[in-house]
This record gives sequence, C-alpha cells and structure tokens, in this order.
Amino acid sequence: MAWAGKILRVNLTQGSCVSETLNRQWAQEYLGQRGLATKYLVEEIDAQVELLSPENKMIMTTGPLTGTMTSTSGRYSVVTKGPLTNCVACSNSGGFLGAELRNAGWDMIIFEGKSPKPVYLYVMNDSAELLSAEEIWGTSVWATDEWLHTQHQDPMLRIAAVGRSAEAGCLYAAVVNDLHRAAGRSGVGTVMASKNLKAVAVRGTLGIANIKDPVKFMQAVNAGKKVLADNAVTGQGLPTYGTQVLMNIVNEIGALPTRNMREVQFEGAQKVSGEAMHEKRASDGKPNLTTNAGCFGCTIACGRISTVDKGHFSVENKPEYWGSSGGLEYEAAWALGPDTGIDDLDALTYTNFLCNEDGFDPITFGSTLAAAIELFDIGAITTEQTDGQELKFGSAEVLVWAVEALGLGSKRLCEKYGHPELSMTVKGQEFPAYDPRGIQGMGLAYATSNRCACHLRGYTVASEVLGIPVKTDPLETQGKAELVKAFQDATAAVDSSGPCLFSTFAWSLEDIAPQVDGACEGEWTAERMLEAGERIWNMEREFNLRAGITAADDTLPKRLLKEAANVGPAKGRVNDLDKMLPEYYALRGWSSDGIPTESTRQ
Repeated sequence: MAWAGKILRVNLTQGSCVSETLNRQWAQEYLGQRGLATKYLVEEIDAQVELLSPENKMIMTTGPLTGTMTSTSGRYSVVTKGPLTNCVACSNSGGFLGAELRNAGWDMIIFEGKSPKPVYLYVMNDSAELLSAEEIWGTSVWATDEWLHTQHQDPMLRIAAVGRSAEAGCLYAAVVNDLHRAAGRSGVGTVMASKNLKAVAVRGTLGIANIKDPVKFMQAVNAGKKVLADNAVTGQGLPTYGTQVLMNIVNEIGALPTRNMREVQFEGAQKVSGEAMHEKRASDGKPNLTTNAGCFGCTIACGRISTVDKGHFSVENKPEYWGSSGGLEYEAAWALGPDTGIDDLDALTYTNFLCNEDGFDPITFGSTLAAAIELFDIGAITTEQTDGQELKFGSAEVLVWAVEALGLGSKRLCEKYGHPELSMTVKGQEFPAYDPRGIQGMGLAYATSNRCACHLRGYTVASEVLGIPVKTDPLETQGKAELVKAFQDATAAVDSSGPCLFSTFAWSLEDIAPQVDGACEGEWTAERMLEAGERIWNMEREFNLRAGITAADDTLPKRLLKEAANVGPAKGRVNDLDKMLPEYYALRGWSSDGIPTESTRQ
C-alpha cells in the first residue's frame, strides 16, 4: 500500500516500454525514492560502468508519500552514476512532475540503453511510448517545454527535460522540470542526454487510492501541517524570504564562502539577500521578487519567482527575459554572487534564468567561474584562453559572459591549468554555500557525503547555526561525528519517503513516521526509518568504494585545512577534519579505512 506497486522499464536501445511489479521486499527495506531506486541501480549496473555509456542506467523515482496529502509531497529524484563525481548520484527536485508520475500509477521509471535517435517518453496513465524528439534536439529546456505542450495540447502535462548544455556534454547538466525546478547536481542531465533522451512528459489522472489507513493517515498529515505552520522557519522565514533567509545569517557568523573560498564573509551579502529581493529598485520602482511559489502539496511555498529590470545590461536587448521566472534560491545566489564577488542582484537573477533555460547546476557553474577567476588572477590562464575576456572577481559582466563558456566543472578546469588545489570540491563536486572553517560539522559532512560535496546529505547547519533540533557550537569539533551521522541517516530516510527536506526545519522523524505508517503496509516508526536510513547510507558507500573511491577521498581542499579564516567568529580557524573523521568511521561501524564491516554491510 501507498506504493503504486509498478515500475516502468524503458529500454531506449530497443524502443520498448514494459511494466514490472515493484520489489516489495526491497520497498520494506529501502522505503522508496532515493533508497529504493539506489537499490535497483546498484543491483543492475557495475560500479565501474563507463559514466556516459549505454550500460549506465538512469532512474526517475518517487517516494511512497509523493503525490499524497502529506505537505511538501511533490518531490522526485533522478538516480544514476554521476559523470561529475564518478559516484552514485541522487538529485532531488520539486515542482509537480513527481506527483504527476504517482498519479499516473508509477513508482519509478528505469531508463537503460541508448536510443539511436533523439526521443522523448510520453506517459499517459498506464500507457507509455517513445516518440521522436529530433525536432527539439538542440533546443533549450524552455523551448522543449513549449513544443511538447503544443504538440500534445494538454496544459496539465508535466515535463522534465534536458537543455543544450547536457547535449553538449557539460558535466554538471541538470534535469529541469516545470521550467525552473531541477534535479540539479552531479550531472544527472548529462547522463539523460547521453541516452538521446530529451524529455519525459507525464499526465496522470488515476489518483492515489491505496492508503493503508486513510483516517490515521489524515490525522498524521493534519498534525504535521500544524507543526509546519507554527514553526518560525517553515511558517514565516521560508515563505517570506525563501532559502535566501540564510544569506545574511551565514555571512554574519563568518561562514559564507567568498571569492573561491579565499574569504569567509562578503561585504555585498546584503545586496543579494532575501531581504534585498523584496526592496524596490531605484531604476524602475519594482522589487526583484514578484511572488513566492509552492510545489505540489506544499504549505511552505519557499520558491521564488523574480523579474529582472528591463533596463539592466544583461537583458536590455533581450525581451524574452523580461517576464517572470524562477528566482534565486540561497545556494544559487551564493555561487553566482559571493563566491564570485558579485553583488549585482539582477545579474545573478538573469544568470539563474539561463541556468534553468539550458539546464545546468548554478552551484557548480558559479564555483567553476570563481576558480577560473582565481586561475586568471595568478596567471595560470590568460585572455588567450578566455576569448579576450579579462576575468576578475566582482564583475557582473564576467558572470554574464561566462554563463555560456564553462562546462568542465572546477576540478577538471583547475587540473587542466595545473592548479588542482584551487578547485573547491570533494570527489569532483563543488561546495555549497557554507564554509567549513566556520561550521566544523559541515566539513565532516562534505568529506563523507556519498554525493560528494553536498549540504543536503547531512545539513548540520540546522543545528550548528539555527539551533534545530538543538544548538551546537559551530566552532566545536567534539560531538560532531555523532551529529553528522545522525543527520545523514535521518536525511536518507526523509529522501526515501517523499517529502521535501525543508520540512525538517520543523519536522523530525517523529512527525514523518506516523504519516508513512498511516500510508504504507508494515509498521513504520521513527526508529525503523532511521534504521532504513543507515542501511541506505551504507549501500551508497559500498557502491562508491566499488567505483574506486577510497578513504583518501574523504577529505577537503588544502585551503580549508591549512589556510585559516581571515575574519569573523572563525578567524584563525581551519577545519579540523582529522579530529572528527576517525570517530565518524568508528560510529559508522566501519574500518579505519572507511570500509563497512560485515556487521554494517548491506
């Protein structure tokens, strides 16, 4: 129950679409979405598979609560082996596509092989077919979305697509749905394009009618919604300012990575903050923020819809960008702003529009540009490599130029020009917007994340900065191994059940488990969900080890371990990863080399 009980297997080489029964035993062990799809992936592909070969598989997957009355239940994930990281990739997105897939009667779609010609998958409830995408190959996500809606004459059709960046082999291309929601990290869109799969279009009208105990489920759902509404973050901060509520907070504590993480505070943070998005511009008297927006079933509505000043240099001759579209979230605003030293809010917004339109990760893009600017600054690259463009921190013009130029990712870019130490990455993926010199636990979370440098695999910022569920000292290392493990396991369980992770600013597993228990067969408690989360974490770790990752890769860039923070509360501090990592391995029940032992092996 709650699970639809069906998966759609699409063999692109053969052009076939076949319905299969969901493995119920695996569902009881790995729940759904991230956990269950990863179980399918690790059972079906070799960990050493070539990243962009037909043998690599890609799975679009939902959780058992996706599409239900649970608040924030619009999530779905894309699971594959990621080309940016060579590790397991699971990228989560909101919007409406996940709920539509569940309402069409499917738990997940497994894509395998490679189509000889560009195609898209069209799903209408039980019916699924591959159709030609040759007419839209080479076009943007936005153009693809418009063409498909016109082709099928259905305004309720939900679409996920890749853009020109993925087709060109950009290693951090995303899968974008609903125009500006994205499974954004690790290059999942690159894998999709490598299969000649341009888009997935879904229409579902069947509804979700297999809730185990509807009365018990709705009681838990309503209780959960009240918790969200009464919480200061999910009831006030996120609806008003979105995730951008964090910009000034993180800057104040000296943990805002600035100018390729050379510094930890940005003097222009206020100008690109959530508060600034509300302020009326002097130029046209209008604010950057047009309205907030919610994904399917969301009672928080943290999404941003923004409009760029028509007279801004980036769009003054481009009327196609004068309308409203997906605005800045915190991570994108940081990567495009403080990390590159730029405080021009409209330039950041325009660049974010382009990231959505052509489908690539703004975090990796901004971090790659920051690395390129530092390479230029030290003379490792010159105008000969940049088509005459001088790269410098703080230049909005450079940002707008670069949005069409950088596709390697910072790790490969810095290696190409002889300075790998300037790439602010873990295992090939760029850092999010939290400097681990000022938030010690995040350093351990980055180093050990199965998705490489990622804040969403163990968001200890909640505890270390916001005091959720309890306040811990961000500059202290004691107890952080236990904190990181707890966040990682709980997050794996949340990601596998269906709700948005932002709900956990207010919810704990004690709030989510009753909803899962009311919907799903079996007895689900917070303890059982946490056990499933740990099982999922160990499974992902073992896959990455088989793919070639070792304990030596569980580290941070030299800059963060050797170069102390220069200002703020963390002044004089580096990240003390060496104090936390051995304890973390021990708590995980792994060997001193970071290998799961027999007792923890899945």
